[in-house]
Amino acid sequence: MHIMLRNRRARYDYELLETFEAGLALTGSEVKSLMQGRGSIAEAYGRLQNHEVFLENMHIPPYQEASYNNHDPLRRRKLLLTKQEIREIKRGLERKGLTLVPTKLYFKHGWAKLEIALARGKKHHDKRQQEAKKDAQRQIERALET
Repeated sequence: MHIMLRNRRARYDYELLETFEAGLALTGSEVKSLMQGRGSIAEAYGRLQNHEVFLENMHIPPYQEASYNNHDPLRRRKLLLTKQEIREIKRGLERKGLTLVPTKLYFKHGWAKLEIALARGKKHHDKRQQEAKKDAQRQIERALET
């Protein structure tokens, strides 16, 4: 597994409840651009439409060598999931008011995979609490080292 992109803000902005591994329907120029380590999933989100899940707002820049056969950098991309996974996602999005957030994109056995998570947005005070816990843990570790 070779991780190409990470969404570092996902863990900070959201409480990740359940993760799924989804395949991505990509064009050839998108795959080549991703293999060069280009792209961003920081602003991306998942959307359910007609019993299918799509990834919106993921940016993959055009591949320079693709000439006329290039792709739109912000096009919608279909996520490849099982029916059961789609039902679970649908339940989470409808009943619990959760959001579908991409956490990382990687290549596994030559196929592009996206880890997505059902997530609940954190409030400002939750973020401050988490930062305080991290600081306290760092101070404990420093004290134990000396």
